Amino acid sequence: MLSSAPAAHARKRPDERRAEIVAAAAAIALDDGLEGITLRAVADRLGVRPGLISHYFPVAEDLVIAAFVHAVAEERETLVPEGGSPMERIARMVSRVESDDARAVSRLWLNARHLSRFRPALDEALEEQESLDRTRLTTLVDDGIAAGVFSPDDAFAACVRIFVAIDGFGAYANNTGAFTADAYWRFVTDATEWALGLEPGALRAEIAAL
Repeated sequence: MLSSAPAAHARKRPDERRAEIVAAAAAIALDDGLEGITLRAVADRLGVRPGLISHYFPVAEDLVIAAFVHAVAEERETLVPEGGSPMERIARMVSRVESDDARAVSRLWLNARHLSRFRPALDEALEEQESLDRTRLTTLVDDGIAAGVFSPDDAFAACVRIFVAIDGFGAYANNTGAFTADAYWRFVTDATEWALGLEPGALRAEIAAL
């Protein structure tokens, strides 16, 4: 009788394995917060031994930071998309922010902002990601000004005002009770219209047409 040998697993390249680990950690961060990222939790999600995770990330904090960066960088591609007119792009951005789909990443930002008070390396990563977000949104606002669609006095100031509105809206991401007031759910829309010098209702109409 022939004995059955265990199935052989194809060995992944180091860069592929590292990317897989970071993506798994990012998924945990979005589900359970950055505190939920442990070697065991990531290993269990991937079906591997914790020692494999520690081989790529001997310092657990480095994995936490990599997971945060991965998650918010992916969201950036959705939040400030390429393609389309400036008005269409800003409408897609605001629609995303105000949707339930964005709650997980809003919670992650809240989580990271709190932890960054005590973790200098995470604070540095957070500042870098915020800067990248501001640069991309400011470029979009500049595009809208050049096209004659937006009319703020200062593109960067408009960008800051929009992100302050997004952060304020996101501060309620952990609320479990229902909050259905239009002034809340459309706060980012209204603040963005004001920041960009749009006619009241113009952005709401653009979002409704998506």
